Amino acid sequence: MKITVLDAATLGSDLDLSHLGALGELTVYDNTAPQELATRIADTDVIVINKVRITRAVLEGSTRLRMIAECATGFDNIDLAACREKGIAVANVVGYSTDSVAQVTVAMALSLFTNLPAFSACVADGSYTAEGVANRLTPVYHELAGKTWGIVGYGHIGAKVAAVAKALGCRVIAFARSQKEGVENVSLAELCRRADVISVHLPLTSDTRGIIDEKMISLMKKEAVFINVARGAVTDEAALANAVKGGNLGGLGIDVYAVEPFSTEHPFYAIRQLSNVCFTPHMAWGAKEARERCLAEVRENIAAFLRGERRSRVD
Repeated sequence: MKITVLDAATLGSDLDLSHLGALGELTVYDNTAPQELATRIADTDVIVINKVRITRAVLEGSTRLRMIAECATGFDNIDLAACREKGIAVANVVGYSTDSVAQVTVAMALSLFTNLPAFSACVADGSYTAEGVANRLTPVYHELAGKTWGIVGYGHIGAKVAAVAKALGCRVIAFARSQKEGVENVSLAELCRRADVISVHLPLTSDTRGIIDEKMISLMKKEAVFINVARGAVTDEAALANAVKGGNLGGLGIDVYAVEPFSTEHPFYAIRQLSNVCFTPHMAWGAKEARERCLAEVRENIAAFLRGERRSRVD
């Protein structure tokens, strides 16, 4: 049994992958370019991936591959239909990053509402000392208590964010595929109109792609803070950038992008240094504890497959 990790660098250099070797002959690649995929897949039974895209074309020449172990909850980077046709098992990992993503979501909201980088910078650059005034209160910042926090997608992460938002004194409203208990359920349009903070926690599917479109963005309050820690393609990124540039959106916190990393031509590149944006490099899922949980689950998924059991299967 041969196991190949195709993009270990995306999991962090501080993780020990060697325990996967107890399950079979282990080969680890930090990165795999698209033109290298077919060759590397052809010579292995199990691949472990995080961001690598597995398309039908990549799988066409594969006769040995038996399993794909996804190091994530989302598996939109895998052509499931092609895997089913070829009898290739696919397993993902759920629940491992709930605390990590919720923590970053709330941190973004707190930073954008409090203007914390600006206050920190005035001390770091010496202006606080030079001015000789005991305090500085500009730029003006606002309390989250009493604000309405709208959560788009009310799974494990959305529910965790809701709990923290309530602890901060926010009213919470939610848009989800089904009615959720313990929270006010509203339409997406109503959520966009009412919320002072909007955070997105949706998987990327045919139904959610582009769900936060120009129309929904136009409904948002001019002072609202919008946060996306789900998938970039669930939003109209150009419309979000235009809303911020035009003063029609109070703040933007983004950790995920339709193309990663985004290029210099991407609409976010031109606004990346604005004081009311917080762009991070798809790191919200990756607290060390979360990555360790993820890798442990991946190992168990592979071990279960080798025993002939179905565990965390999505194929």
